[in-house]
Order: sequence, then structure tokens, then C-alpha cells
Amino acid sequence: MTHNDGARVVTLTANPSLDRTLDLPGPLVAGGIVRLTGGGTEPGGKGVNVARAIAAAGGDVVSVLPAAASDPIVTALRALGLELATVPVQTPVRTNYTLVDPEGTTTKLNEPGAALSDATRAALSGVLHGHAAAARWVALSGSLPPGTPLDWYAELVASLRDTGARVAVDTSEAPLLALMSAGREAAPHLLKPNSEELAQLAGVSEHDVLRDPAVTLAAVQALHGRGVREVLLTLGGDGALLSTVDGGLWSAQPPRITVRSTVGAGDCSLAGYLLADLAGAPPADRLRTAVAYGAASASLPGSAVPTPAQVDVAAVRVTAGAPGTSSAPVPAAGRDVR
Repeated sequence: MTHNDGARVVTLTANPSLDRTLDLPGPLVAGGIVRLTGGGTEPGGKGVNVARAIAAAGGDVVSVLPAAASDPIVTALRALGLELATVPVQTPVRTNYTLVDPEGTTTKLNEPGAALSDATRAALSGVLHGHAAAARWVALSGSLPPGTPLDWYAELVASLRDTGARVAVDTSEAPLLALMSAGREAAPHLLKPNSEELAQLAGVSEHDVLRDPAVTLAAVQALHGRGVREVLLTLGGDGALLSTVDGGLWSAQPPRITVRSTVGAGDCSLAGYLLADLAGAPPADRLRTAVAYGAASASLPGSAVPTPAQVDVAAVRVTAGAPGTSSAPVPAAGRDVR
């Protein structure tokens, strides 16, 4: 296997969406009439969000997704200047709804999406491989459409090995469990779970992952044992943890922000991590940039993605070791990774 020196990222969003954000005047009360205070619609899906954030930073990225040329998501993404590689489908892209109250609490209502035929999946795989040959990273992100084999991500990871691209995966539930049960050949280079997803993999409660560092580290080490080289564990307002297969371990605390919407924050964290890696940043700075991007995203409305000017990398505190340790802060390397 060769390693690509190009700085391109390719994202796959098998289940894209139009993300409709609805602003509530107060906490949601079931059964009542709610007079919305605002709203907006953004093109979305986890891989699309990653691509949008990378493109906003001037990165070289192409977004692979199933959608008709006339679909509103394609029109919206082209208007943003995003490079697309689409496989045509007849069913319109789904709409996901996010209800946001004034305190920043979000409630998500996600449509399931349209099933993909075997031919469509094969076409997506072919397009993905064609672009991966010139890419540094391929990011497989989000849920799978109804009827998709649960091990499809595992199949894609294994088949992408001959392209030389590194593969990052951000998914959950059954596709995540299938991925990590498929053996070392299907293990991605980078896995980006959140606390709930890490708990699913480890068979423990999310509370234990959030509050017991020993449980967290054991679960992360188990992923390394299955072949994952880098684990970026995002912890929402508690920051993130980065663990590498060679024993490196760093924790990061985000800056204080006013949370407006958490939709897409994890996707922007992954985008920040990839941007930093493309810039040659060391692990601690890759983590620092990931957390800065996630915090910047959470401070924006809906599923908006931040520009580099909105990302405060210097405000993120990174320490060596697990969260809660007394390690000294790790200084930034002084490289502009945005």
C-alpha cells in the first residue's frame, strides 16, 4: 500500500439530509401550539458537514453522496462552492428537523432516508474509490439508509486500503458495532466516537465513560487492539481525548462559549482534526484544532459551519494524559493549522 501525499479529503454521506432548524420561544411542551421565533435550512448529513467545514477553511475536499442533480441539497451545496461527486437517485433527500430552545437544548427529529439499490451502492463505492486514489483522507460519516447492509462501512474500509488513503469513520449504533466486529482489515485509521458510541462499543454505560477515566481508557485501548490507530473521543462540553496506537494520550478542554446549537459540532471537530493533520500538525495540535472547531460550531445557529476566523485554537487547553490528571498544559507547536 502506498501513502498519498496529496492534501485532498473525500467524504461519503450515504444518508444526506436537508437540516431544518426551528427556533422555539421556550422549552418544548408536547400537545401545545408553538409559535416559532425563527428557523433556517442548511444542506447536511455528517459527511456533508465535514466537507463544508473543510471547504470553508480553503481545504481541498470533494463530497460524495447519492442525490439527483436537481435535488435542493445539490443546488445548495453547489451555491456554497463545494465540489460534489453525486450518484443520481430518484427519491428526494430526506429532511431532518432540529428544535432549539433559548437555553440551547436541541431536540432532533430525523427522517430515515431513502433505501439505496445494490447498483447505487456499487456506484457510490466506485466514485469513492476513484477520488480516494488522490486523497490523503477518506471520511465515512453518518447513518446508513434503510436496507443498507450493516457491514457496508467495514466493506468500504477494507476495500479502500489499496488506494493509500487513510480512512476516518464517524458512525453509531449497528453500523459502528458491525465495523468494529469485522476484524483488523476493516479497522479505520481514525475512529471518532462520542461518549455514547464508545459506551456502545465497550458494553458499559455512558455515565461510566464520562465519569470513570479507567473505563474510558480501557474502552479506547480495546479499539487500538482491534486495529484502530487513532481514536478521537469527543465529549461535548467536556472537550475531547485523543489516543494513538503508539501510546500517545492527550486531553483538551474547550473555551467557554454560549451554545446555540450542537448539531454538526462533532462533524466540525473531525474537520478540524483532518485540517490540522493535512497541515502537518503534531497530535496535540490536531486535538486542539478539533476541539476549537467543535466549540466554534456549537456557538453558531443550526448546522452552520465555522470559518477559520471564528475558530479560536489558542483558547483550547491541551494536557498530556487522561482528563482530570494534573499534567502540565501542552503548548501549541506554533503552526497555523487552519
